[in-house]
Amino acid sequence: MDERIDILTPDGKPTGKTALKSEAHKNGWFHATVHIWLFTSDEKILLQKRAMTKKVFPGLWDISVAGHIAAGETVLTSAKREVLEEIGLNLKENELIKIGTRIHQVSHPNGIQDNEHHHVFIAELKKPIETLTIQKEEVDAIKLYDLSILTETEKFENVLLSRFHNYYCDVYSKIHQHIKKR
Repeated sequence: MDERIDILTPDGKPTGKTALKSEAHKNGWFHATVHIWLFTSDEKILLQKRAMTKKVFPGLWDISVAGHIAAGETVLTSAKREVLEEIGLNLKENELIKIGTRIHQVSHPNGIQDNEHHHVFIAELKKPIETLTIQKEEVDAIKLYDLSILTETEKFENVLLSRFHNYYCDVYSKIHQHIKKR
């Protein structure tokens, strides 16, 4: 979907301008996204298989839920909306734990210039995945993996991307710390 998004400066400040997502990707304009990593108390991580119709990384087992922040939308509202849209899970704001923001810059072979500020959250998945409803336009499937997959990306094909290994290890560490604090 080609939604309207806020354009940011390279350091993440609002410019006051908006554009269609396709324009931002074509021109390499910075914008914001959310990443939500859902984990279970028994150290599993929910991954989604991206729909084959996606313009980047189709068919890849990837982040539990991710999406663009709509123009004028708050980060938390966007995170909650994306989780509800993509997997049918209604989270409360206090269930989303922000673990950081990262700058992501990738030029894709199809011409898409991803210059994004990812607002990264973790949240505990307390429902069986069989009760979740996937958004077919975005997601082909969901599956629980051992949490350690985040630190072992080089062992798997089409599951996460080893070039983002440090990012996944950081997410693993934050989830692991959260589980152990209980």
